[in-house]
Amino acid sequence: MKTVTSDQMRELDRRAIEELGTAGEVLMERAGRGVADALLRLAAWGGARRATVRLAAGRGNNGGDAFAAARCLREAGADADVWLAAAAGDLKGDALTHFRRMVERGVPVREMPAEADWRAARAPAAGSAILVDGLLGTGSRGAARGAAAAAIRWINAAGERNPVVAIDLPSGLNADTGQPEGDTVKADLTITMGLPKRGLLAPAALDVVGNLEVVDIGLPAALTAALPADAELIEAGELAGLVRRRPRAAHKGAYGHALVIGGSRGYTGAAALAARAAVRSGCGLVSVLTPASIAPIVATAAPEAMVYAAEETEAGTLAAHCLTAWPRRLADFDAVLAGPGMTTHAQTRLLVERILRETMRPLVLDADALNAVGQDLDLIRQCRAAVVLTPHPGEMARLLGGSAADVQSDRAAALRAAVAATGATVVLKGAGTLVGAGGAVRVNMTGNPGMAKGGMGDVLGGLLAGLAAQGLAAPDAAALAVFLHGRAADMAAWAASQAGLTAGDVIDALPRAWRKLSGR
Repeated sequence: MKTVTSDQMRELDRRAIEELGTAGEVLMERAGRGVADALLRLAAWGGARRATVRLAAGRGNNGGDAFAAARCLREAGADADVWLAAAAGDLKGDALTHFRRMVERGVPVREMPAEADWRAARAPAAGSAILVDGLLGTGSRGAARGAAAAAIRWINAAGERNPVVAIDLPSGLNADTGQPEGDTVKADLTITMGLPKRGLLAPAALDVVGNLEVVDIGLPAALTAALPADAELIEAGELAGLVRRRPRAAHKGAYGHALVIGGSRGYTGAAALAARAAVRSGCGLVSVLTPASIAPIVATAAPEAMVYAAEETEAGTLAAHCLTAWPRRLADFDAVLAGPGMTTHAQTRLLVERILRETMRPLVLDADALNAVGQDLDLIRQCRAAVVLTPHPGEMARLLGGSAADVQSDRAAALRAAVAATGATVVLKGAGTLVGAGGAVRVNMTGNPGMAKGGMGDVLGGLLAGLAAQGLAAPDAAALAVFLHGRAADMAAWAASQAGLTAGDVIDALPRAWRKLSGR
């Protein structure tokens, strides 16, 4: 999905109103309903029987979206109230229209026009409410002042123990640069309208934007077609087009066969997690080639996969010639993942070289397979198959030279450099995972800090290989994999906690993450 500047978004709104005859209050209604739907979904993920939501609203259009959302929440049976960082008499235009409708529906309103009102306000008990930031929108310039600044500070203090959702963008954030300007709301989720604002995807904004979702407010494609597309958001609505309804007569042979090559003595979990994730990808069959000494452990951990015992080195890693003795051939599989738990043993490089030479099907290189390649990127460029690389910043630095800090200082530039050097689809992992394959850099905004755990990369690799085995083009498989991976982690964390999240929890949540895209 294309990104826009604040000026471009205002122009799109103007054209929708003036050229297409869509009233501003209708656009605000759509925005509010989209926000309410997202809030109800979050409450359901957290196991709440009845959503409890406190909306902090300003006097502008951002506040108007909050008023519309509060009314929709009330109509849906949620417990919602509004704290207004202004006097009701200051409201005008579409915001006033929706304020009146909200009040008519019985939504409680507390007017808090002074800084002292917010300083004296008590925070809700830990975990008792979702806090919503509807204070300042894209039209705001410079640091927040007065009651708005005090409200931002109140939200951030209360947000230490309660989830925070921002409407359109976190108040205090520059919509174009992504730089915080003074006091800025730190959100767990930002729900933006129409199209994602460019600053929301900026590295500087990651810590305040949280997850990012887009509400469709009905802007016709004709209005957005001419917009530039140098950076795009990986978004659920567009990904849904990649998921096809399965026929009633479907069988496992119709959904591909993925092969995971990996594991070693001491690293049994990597191959098992990748295999389990591949099974959850919708792939029909999953096989694992792993050292003989750990094959029984992997088979027990991933019972749905077919596990093959391979020749190994004295260190318990895959032997370079293990493919020769194995009766199966790489051509028997629809996609291959190499790397999880393979270690950096000297024979690993020889094995990875052979895989790159021989495979004709989509190939995902992760973890130790990337380390085995090092900076010999011609090995990847000369591969006859579509290749996907999934480095974290440290692995990207080893591929390109330099340091992880260099990569992190300009992640988009590092991604483009890796794509140009290898001809592969590249997934640069981390907060705001990037996917590149030539053309626009695609940014994923699902996922949360609880994913900073061992095994998460193995899950992503298996999921990606399983999607590629089903026939998705490498860039599409990569985009869908990173979105589902993060969405499953978000669902698991909302239901329990970020601190307690494990790679296995993400795998277990994948079926529910799929549901939003597939409907089944």
